[in-house]
Amino acid sequence: MKYIKIYITAVFFLIIIAISNINYAADRKEGIENFPDSYKPYLYELQKKHPNWSFTALYTNLDWKYVIDNENVFGKNLVPKSYSDRWKNTKPGEYNVEIDAGWVDSSRRAVEYAMDPRNFLNEVRIFQFEGLSYSETTNNITGIEKILYGTEFYNRIVDYLDSNGNKITMTSKYSDLILSAGKTSRVNSFHLASRIKQEVGPFLSHSSISGTVEGFKGLYNFYNIGATSSSEPMGAIKNGLQYAKDGKGASAETKAKYLIPWNTKERAITGGGIFIGSSYIHLGQDTVYLQKFHVTSNTGGELFWHQYMTNVLAPYSESKLTYNGYSNTGLLNDSIEFIIPVYNNMPSTPTENPNILESDFTNDNTKVYADVNTTLNIRTGPSTSYESLTLVDKNEVMTRIAKGKQSGELWDKVKLSNGMVGYAFQSYLKEVPEKQIEQINLSIDNTTINKGETKKLNVEILPEEARDHEVEYISSDSKIASVDSTGNILGITSGKATITVKAKENNVSNSIEIQVYSKVQDMDLNVENLNIQKGDTFIVSPIFYPSDASNQNVTFSSENESVVKIDNTGLITAINEGSTKIIVKSQEGNITKEITVTVLPKLQDDELKFSDELRVEGNEVSGFDISKLKVSEIKDKINTIYNIEIYNSKGELLEDNKFAGTGSIIKIVDENNLVKMEYKIIIYGDVNGDAKINSVDLLVLQRHILEVEKLHDVFIKAGNINKNGKNPTSLDLLLIQRHILGLKSIEQ
Repeated sequence: MKYIKIYITAVFFLIIIAISNINYAADRKEGIENFPDSYKPYLYELQKKHPNWSFTALYTNLDWKYVIDNENVFGKNLVPKSYSDRWKNTKPGEYNVEIDAGWVDSSRRAVEYAMDPRNFLNEVRIFQFEGLSYSETTNNITGIEKILYGTEFYNRIVDYLDSNGNKITMTSKYSDLILSAGKTSRVNSFHLASRIKQEVGPFLSHSSISGTVEGFKGLYNFYNIGATSSSEPMGAIKNGLQYAKDGKGASAETKAKYLIPWNTKERAITGGGIFIGSSYIHLGQDTVYLQKFHVTSNTGGELFWHQYMTNVLAPYSESKLTYNGYSNTGLLNDSIEFIIPVYNNMPSTPTENPNILESDFTNDNTKVYADVNTTLNIRTGPSTSYESLTLVDKNEVMTRIAKGKQSGELWDKVKLSNGMVGYAFQSYLKEVPEKQIEQINLSIDNTTINKGETKKLNVEILPEEARDHEVEYISSDSKIASVDSTGNILGITSGKATITVKAKENNVSNSIEIQVYSKVQDMDLNVENLNIQKGDTFIVSPIFYPSDASNQNVTFSSENESVVKIDNTGLITAINEGSTKIIVKSQEGNITKEITVTVLPKLQDDELKFSDELRVEGNEVSGFDISKLKVSEIKDKINTIYNIEIYNSKGELLEDNKFAGTGSIIKIVDENNLVKMEYKIIIYGDVNGDAKINSVDLLVLQRHILEVEKLHDVFIKAGNINKNGKNPTSLDLLLIQRHILGLKSIEQ
């Protein structure tokens, strides 16, 4: 970082006297509505992303040319000597003259670019306008540490050398000192952390804070205050350390105020913070931009001299550090105020970056649109290395104000409908034809399409002269109905989808709603035979094939309602002991399925009771621990005065050391071998009944979903892992797979 050189010469003194008599009182107005029109679109875009941000217009009441004339003074604004000539002052006798080692005077265009606030109204660079007063709500240790991340200050206990070379180790970390300095100085701690990182870099060995510079041992200057440019070796650093030593002749009162000498790191960090606050922030220079460019003052008097740094791009650089700090700590959406200067008679569009050559463009005034699939990135310059300003939707129309003719990738300069100016990749832009599409008419012989059927959409484009212009076909849900580039609509699954035909050159469009109909091919039930106790209930759920069948309406009836009743939702109620059939008919296809229902006497708790962890519905039992599926372990979960017999799904009696899986039957029998009640076991995920959940179940369930080999009865329920009462889907397959991989166990 380079610092201002204060020229106390007779001529300069006279200039100061002259301009100090002019009143340039600045005026602050809160709210985007108080900014000039050329600022507003950029600020509205930022407000859309960050509703809690606020923007204050700082009307400097200074003429733009007057400001640039006073900042474009030899030695006042510097750039690295390695920069191209477009950034450098090329006047004879001043060209490449090193003001400080490796730094030379900047060009007028570089000053104009760096001072034009409109160039930096994006999410990152806006932070050079952040208000820098301390905030209890946002400043914290975590945020400071994240700003310091990647440096030797990060999470580091402070140690330093005294004037005798003795090492002193503190109990505080650098982040502790910086937070404390912010509170004391009333300066934003994040700003202090960023400033330290900017001034001395990532290493504790930097000469300004090493404490080892000959003649200045045990002295520290974290912000390089007073480090004015000098041609002697380490001149700027020694000047800064001289300030740390005695304030360069400052009064005793001033030295006490700034905690000088800075012979400990704590005094240097806090005292420097007080200096920045009282010398800049509390004087009205309360942003990084205003500390670099002295264009306002709370005390009146002369301008353009009280500047903290000479690097013309210092605010640009520091803004990225601050942004990263907020981003890394998740504070970007907090309330942050930005104070942005406004000048009189500014150019109508933002000043170009000196790297952007006028010769790379030709003036243009053509309407173009974004020819992309989704959105197009508009950037601050003609390359992906430049930051993003905003995104525009596909087909959005904009004005190309300059057409790129660069070597390699071609970029155009565009102006959006809201007034924003930026750059877009030329290959993604298409010219809007002079004669555009004005109307699109759509028709189709039937808006209902059967699943698997293809129908042609008829499209009429008006006027006649625009009939060969490009349109695009869009389905609101391509999983229900897809449409190709010529208007062929394919019904994929039942449901409704809107097909839109839209002109690529403008916003003219028309839409039509399509109903995809899936015919019923078959129907199954979630139970085949049901044993139920008197007074109990059970829900019968029809399973349709294909699962997306459009008409899934059924009727339920009982052959003997004195034994069993069933309502129109499929709820069975056992009325009296006996046996009857439940008949289920589909409305479409006239498919009929029957269930044999046997109503048994109600068993009381002292006769039969299942463990509380199990769920009993009708004659189905679930909720078992899948690691304890031995017959003996299942019997332990049942308290009954009767005998318990467990059979597998094939009807084979299982011994106590065998395992019972889905479809196994628990029989409660008395001493006369009379069945008092039967229950079917459900193990979710075990769809083949072997009491395991493995890749075999994946295959079996997949075959069911593909309707290659259907599951029936409780095996369908075992495959419905998410327990929504429907036919299993690919989601249930995924849940079994996650269980097998040990990612998440299936809840029973």
